[in-house]
Amino acid sequence: MDEHAWYLVLVAMVLCGVASAGMYLLRRRARECGTQRRRAWRIAAATVGGLGFWATHFIAMLGHQGTGQMLYAPGLTLFSAWAMVFTLWGAFSLRDRMPGHGGTVTIGILSGLGVAAMHFIGMAALHTVMPVTYDLAIIVPVILGSTGLMVAGCWVFGRQSGTQQILWPTQLTTLGVGVLHFGAIVGTRFPQPMDHVHIPGGHPLMIGGVALVGFFVVVGVVAIAFVDRMLTDLRGLASAALEGLVIVQDDRIIEANDIFAALVGHPVEELRGTWPDRWLTALDGQALRQDRPAPFEAEIAGGDRLCEVAVRMVEYRGRRSEVLAVRDLTESRRAREKIAYLARHDALTGLANRASLREALVEAERRTAAGEQVALLAIDLDRFKAINDLFGHAAGDEVLCQVADILREAAAPGDAVVRMGGDEFMILQWDQPQPRGAQALAGRIMDSFAEQMDVARNPLAVRASIGVALMPDDAVLGETLCHHADLALYRAKDAGRGTCCFFDGDMDRAVQARRQLEQDLRHTLLRDQLYLVYQPLVCSNTQRIVGYEALVRWKHPERGEIPPSDFIPLAEESGFIIQLGEWVIREACRAASHWPDHITLAVNVSAVQFQVDTLPGIVRAALVESGFDPRRLEIEITESVLMRDRDAALATLHRLKQDGVRIAMDDFGTGYSSLSNLQAFPFDKLKIDRSFVSTLDSDDAARSIIRAIVGLGRGLNLPVVAEGVETETQRRMVAEEGCAQAQGYLFGRPSRDLAEGMGRAAAPMPSAALPSAAAIVAPPAVDAAVRRVA
Repeated sequence: MDEHAWYLVLVAMVLCGVASAGMYLLRRRARECGTQRRRAWRIAAATVGGLGFWATHFIAMLGHQGTGQMLYAPGLTLFSAWAMVFTLWGAFSLRDRMPGHGGTVTIGILSGLGVAAMHFIGMAALHTVMPVTYDLAIIVPVILGSTGLMVAGCWVFGRQSGTQQILWPTQLTTLGVGVLHFGAIVGTRFPQPMDHVHIPGGHPLMIGGVALVGFFVVVGVVAIAFVDRMLTDLRGLASAALEGLVIVQDDRIIEANDIFAALVGHPVEELRGTWPDRWLTALDGQALRQDRPAPFEAEIAGGDRLCEVAVRMVEYRGRRSEVLAVRDLTESRRAREKIAYLARHDALTGLANRASLREALVEAERRTAAGEQVALLAIDLDRFKAINDLFGHAAGDEVLCQVADILREAAAPGDAVVRMGGDEFMILQWDQPQPRGAQALAGRIMDSFAEQMDVARNPLAVRASIGVALMPDDAVLGETLCHHADLALYRAKDAGRGTCCFFDGDMDRAVQARRQLEQDLRHTLLRDQLYLVYQPLVCSNTQRIVGYEALVRWKHPERGEIPPSDFIPLAEESGFIIQLGEWVIREACRAASHWPDHITLAVNVSAVQFQVDTLPGIVRAALVESGFDPRRLEIEITESVLMRDRDAALATLHRLKQDGVRIAMDDFGTGYSSLSNLQAFPFDKLKIDRSFVSTLDSDDAARSIIRAIVGLGRGLNLPVVAEGVETETQRRMVAEEGCAQAQGYLFGRPSRDLAEGMGRAAAPMPSAALPSAAAIVAPPAVDAAVRRVA
């Protein structure tokens, strides 16, 4: 160190530190970039580090105050510089091929050896009077120590981040270069001139020039890296934004990001210098660049995309500029339109839905108030449920789509064709004279169904029932119009299905009366308006009473006696039959518990009761509560019970049978009579429907049917009862055919007082043994039902 000018040593080390920091900064920049840009930044890092380390060595050598005149060969001197650069570049390039710790150590070793090579090549360029010699005992440890420091610097660079990633490697690398230079100088033997005159080894201008060039190269390259990073990162940040960004000065676009370029379909180069209005058009017709406090919508050039534009003022390139932030709304608009469409249309058929119908009915109210006529057609598909059950919902969906096509073709272009849900459709017809327009439309629909859906050949074919209501003739409000169209549809379905029916006022009055009756029926138990009557069952030959059938009656406080044919079906539809049925069973068992032991009790049970699993428990509870012998109780059912859920119904019947209750098949010979039902369950009695008995004396076929049923019963060991016997002739004939028991007005009408109902029974029961009327009426109960009444 005594042979060096200290101020030049300081300059050399500062330059070495700046070069090391620049090299590591550029290496970090290379790690942040892609493959192509990474190569460029590695070359820059090698150039900064190589030239910086060479300048450090050259300035230090120029500051060495050796003895005698020292001259440098230009070729070798420049070669030493580029040898350092290429060594570092080669070391850095190995990083992609050696990404682990081995790559870090290799870069450090190559860097250390490159510095050593640069130093000794530079020494070889030195010309002195006498040859220069080296002490290897000093040189080798110096090279190893310097290389170790370089390896440590590379290691720390790979493990640290932030400021520490640059600070510590810079210090270690600067130290390594210093150790190598000054250690190698110590191990170098310079010759002594004979005149012993000391001559400075370097010219001050050369020293200053090398230092300035080194600093400018290092600082310049690092500055370029910072500028490039700033510009690249800013452009990347702008391109990463969700919005397109456009900077406008003097009504011209001076810059735009890639998002906006993609929106308009042109590269950024073509956008610069153009008018923004060429690419964007505000939907409100106002200028894009005026002061707007809130974002506004605009169309992108071409008219097929919608965007939202926000205008802000910023300072760009030293001037106030407008920034247009453009957000693409096309997909969100399409999504909103799709949501709005699905909210107003049926997803399966594409027809309008209930929400659209409500809007159309509001329009209908407005039009009819202006004097127009509107018709509403309610359409329901017949046997569609059977198609779903037999062929599956996929086949049902196919049928619904075909029906939708039929309705579209039949309706006029302006008519609203609506799917209400399931197999229910509606058509709101406009601009037609009524009722002729609705009649014509219904006719087209019926003809299309007959043509495209042949029920005889196609198992997926359906028919349509249509109900029509007119506005303002039948209603002035849309909701009322829908209600009246539904009433007309129900009338069409009751008339035999596959027909069209127009609304009339009697329908509404009938429905209102039915609803009021249903409302009153639900309060009958609480108001004690129901009572039981009993119809005798006699032996056909002796005419002695063997039992009674319990029948329910309703005495309305205002309307008087309500026929069972009116309120029993209503109770079944409303579900009240469950409560009513349990009350009948409990009251009948309680009343029959006072009868003589040889008199039986028959109670009809509705098919609705078999849809719940409580019937056996209700019957058992009634028997226990009353103390009535279950062997004297007969539960009468029709075959409709076995048509809905055969397995569940048979299970319920077996449970009743296990409790000792007798089961009778009522109305046998009508409906869906099947011998398999008699085979599936051991019935205790068959009851022939009254329709056969009423024509017995005038219809030979009826007598043959009775004879066949009696023969069937005899073969199955089942007694047969004839219902509806009203004349002596009928009694005699059913007795001759073998009916063991008979029931009808001939033997007594249903009565609350059983003594009054014995009629012409040959051996009536003593009145003292029969329950009084007061004993028959009982408090309400819940949850079972009778199916029919006499």
